[in-house]
Order: sequence, then structure tokens, then C-alpha cells
Amino acid sequence: MAGHGGSKKVIYAALAGNLAIALTKFAAAAFTGSSAMLSEGVHSLVDTGNGGLLLYGMHRAGRPPDRSHPLGHGRELYFWSFIVALLVFALGAGVSFYEGVVHIMAPEPVANVRVNYVVLGLSFLFEGSSWYVALTAFRREKGGLGWFEAVRLSKDPSVYTVLFEDSAALLGLIVAFAGILAAEVFAMPELDGAASIGIALILGSTAIFLARESKGLLIGEPASPEVQKKVLAIVQRDPAVQRANGVLTVHMGPQEIVAGLSVEFEDHLTAPEIEACVERLEALLKTEMPEITRLFVKPQTTGTWERRRKLIDAASDPALD
Repeated sequence: MAGHGGSKKVIYAALAGNLAIALTKFAAAAFTGSSAMLSEGVHSLVDTGNGGLLLYGMHRAGRPPDRSHPLGHGRELYFWSFIVALLVFALGAGVSFYEGVVHIMAPEPVANVRVNYVVLGLSFLFEGSSWYVALTAFRREKGGLGWFEAVRLSKDPSVYTVLFEDSAALLGLIVAFAGILAAEVFAMPELDGAASIGIALILGSTAIFLARESKGLLIGEPASPEVQKKVLAIVQRDPAVQRANGVLTVHMGPQEIVAGLSVEFEDHLTAPEIEACVERLEALLKTEMPEITRLFVKPQTTGTWERRRKLIDAASDPALD
């Protein structure tokens, strides 16, 4: 999991900012009685816990394979990313929605409203700094891809999870500011509660999006077409290979890919010669593509591979993606 150095920096930056912001928001909420500020405090506290869970998941995912998990522990990161999405929904959105409903049903004027404005301004500054760190890291990772395409194709949820959480936090601060200001200007404290419900909707939408992406990674997503083509090109170079039919891949982690190769060997080869070829292929892929952590080679005719591939294509249903 050496490739997570950049991701950890993003998470550490978010952790430091969110913890300081959460304590400040809770203090302001207790001092002023603002529902929106309390919702924002819960939001920042949940984000702080989420950062800790992502770091824990990265640590667990970095453990070497063992007898219980012969393909490694890489999917631990995907599991904890899914838990993060659930927490954003259950705690962040749930508590914000509850607070909003309570303050609409029993509205109370916000006291010392200027304190809220100062805290929201400072929070926006700190959240913006964390967001910029995450944005820079994600830009570097996505390359020339579009934003949503890059998220859909990404196999490392740690960076885009922080980016989306910080984006939701910035939107939440804007909604909280608008709600508190409207409640003061129109003398309608119910609008402060309405802002909490708005924050809940933002968090709920973010959580659903993150959960959907984490679900795909947990179930098992293939390597990119570019990675698959590179594997086949390397295998095809070996003189003992008549044809590299195809490869089935699945990500066990952001930089951990299990690959199953279908290879048609030259007809005149003996069993020891095929074994030697497989060893060469394993050594070559380990050198040129270290992300291929496990390789399984199946001797197979091209016709057999094509028939099985057609069955897989026929069973594919884009509506289930």
C-alpha cells in the first residue's frame, strides 16, 4: 500500500481541520442556540471520525496475505469506505434532519448571531484549505478524465471520499449561513431549522453517491482496459505463447490486482516448457506491472475463450451497473 502516501496527507489535513472546526461549532451552537450551527458541528464531528476510519482501513488493507486471506486484505479499505458513507447518512444527515424538524416545530430565536457568522467564516476558511488539498490530489490522480468519470473509474476511494465530504461541508456552511441570516432578517427562527434540513439533504445525497461507488469496489471491479491491454501485450511477447486470448482482472485494492490469463501455448511445447513459460510471465509482470499481485494462467484454446467471453457478454446487463 505504498501508493497511499498522498492519500494519507489528504486525510491528515482533513482530520486536523475537521476536529478544530467541530469543537468551535459546538461551542458556538451552545452559546447561540442555533440549530444549523449544531447540525454543522455534528457534520464536522462525523467527518473527523470518517477520516480516522479511512486511515484505519488503509492500515488494515496494507497487511500481507495469510492463510485466511490468501489474496490479501486490500478490500478492507473498500469496506471502511462503505462504512464512512453509512455514517455520513445515518449520523450526519440523520441528526441534521432531526434537529431541523425539532427547531421548526419549536422555534427559538438565535442569540448572539454574530458569533455564528464569525465561526462560519473561519470554518469556511479551514474547510476550504482542506478541500483544496484534496482537490489538488484528485486532479493529479484523474489526469485527463472528467470529474465524475474519474470517480467512477477510480479504485482508490480515500482521496475522492475526502473531496466529496469537504465539498458537502462547504455547501453546508453556505446553507447554514443563509438560514441563520434569513432567520435574523425576517425574524423567523423556523428558517434556522430549515437550514438544518437543507444540510441533511446535502449530506444524504453525498452519502448515497459514496455508498454506490464503494459498493462497486466491494463487489469487485476490473482493472482498466489500458491495464488489461498492457498485460496481454507483455504475455504475447513470449515465444512460447501462440496467442494471449484474454485476461480477467479484479481489484483487491487500489494497487492490488488479481489477474487470470487465458493463454494458448505453442502446440509442440512439453509440460516442463509450459511451466517455464508461466514462471517467465510471472517474473516479467512482477517487474513491469507490480500492481499485478496474483497471476493465474489457464492453458486454453482461442475458440474456448471466445465462447466463454460471449456467454459473459450475453449475461451482462447495463441496467445493473
